[in-house]
Amino acid sequence: MRIDIPEICLVALVGSTGSGKSAFASKHFKPTEVLSSDFFRGLVSDDENNQSVTRAAFDCLYYVAGKRLDAGLLAVVDATNVQPAARAKVIELAKEQNCCAAAIVFDLPPELCLERNNRRQGRSYPAQVIANHARELKRSLKSLKKEGFRHIYVLKTPEEADNAVIVRSRLRNDRRDESGPFDVIGDIHGCYAELCALLEKMGYSVYREAHTATPPEDPAGKRRLVFLGDLCDRGPENVQTLKLVMNMVTSGAALCTAGNHDVKLLRKLQGANVQVSYGLDVTLAQLENEPDEFIAEAKNFLQGLISHYVLDEGKLVVSHAGLKEKLQGRSSAAVRRFCLYGETTGETDEFGLPIRLDWADEYRGKALVLYGHTPCLAAQPVNNTLCLDTGCVFGGKLTAYRYPEKKLVEVPALRQYYAPVKPLDYRR
Repeated sequence: MRIDIPEICLVALVGSTGSGKSAFASKHFKPTEVLSSDFFRGLVSDDENNQSVTRAAFDCLYYVAGKRLDAGLLAVVDATNVQPAARAKVIELAKEQNCCAAAIVFDLPPELCLERNNRRQGRSYPAQVIANHARELKRSLKSLKKEGFRHIYVLKTPEEADNAVIVRSRLRNDRRDESGPFDVIGDIHGCYAELCALLEKMGYSVYREAHTATPPEDPAGKRRLVFLGDLCDRGPENVQTLKLVMNMVTSGAALCTAGNHDVKLLRKLQGANVQVSYGLDVTLAQLENEPDEFIAEAKNFLQGLISHYVLDEGKLVVSHAGLKEKLQGRSSAAVRRFCLYGETTGETDEFGLPIRLDWADEYRGKALVLYGHTPCLAAQPVNNTLCLDTGCVFGGKLTAYRYPEKKLVEVPALRQYYAPVKPLDYRR
């Protein structure tokens, strides 16, 4: 069996005493990655079988697991984990660390577990303990996904366990091996003419009717576009914008992160009952003239957009609304929410807009974070972050950041297509 787990992950081995979890762990994981409940019992009491120190042992175990995940390292919890209460801490810690929880389940016959247990030197368990473990495991199998485990693998025979292959996969946001050069473009909102003008100003060959562009020759390598989301709504040519971005992402000439307007459009196209506001009506009206095949392609494209990318060995992070350092390169609902909406208080201001916390003022990360979402009059760096939404659809500018040259390129809006709800300022 092939077992795929993310490189940054909290893995729970689930199974009865005698099911072979520890042998499996020593075969497939580094000794420093495996955190054994027996080891931590011994650590706090000099006796691995001392059940009276179990709580203290697990306190230590999960403390170390948290520190490993803090450092972006995988951690494996080698314990029975057959009860939901025992696994709850795994899920809790994974959520705190904004990483995935994986369960590798050893659903082996109780008789085999008992036989193996009886062969153990000095720390065998009563047969009733094995039977209880097996019974609790059977009750748990169907609930693992509901509990929050994103990756679940069940090994039912010794042969499956012996032949299992662990494959560590990079998260989709991990593009650290790609160094660019990149041209990162802020919120477009259907301003297709300005987008084409901006690309031409940067030396791209633009084919407006074909809705695509090719990059200029560059001694540092082939340039790649990065779109920061909010492709549509409010502007005059939403479909054209969507087609160009889709074509370039599909061909590999561009990357694109999800914006909150993109997610709302997707939900509407999927039939959700969303409020048609903030320019969504403009996009929907234009899409009515498109064939069903394009609508299906657009849905698939929007559904595939992820929250952010980590690029150039971690030196560059791109996201629609920005991202704190501790969330970079992670994958969770909290990470996606931050990338779509920024950090908010849950309250609204006098204009009816969400009150946002100024995360960039507190940012001290090593990676340059390029983002959009909140329109400003000019792109101004703040603590190694830069907002590239310069309000083109509101009559401002469309802005690109050339990386690694650290150069801003801008084109003015042809006109104001949509009146802003509140005046733009020079910051967020």
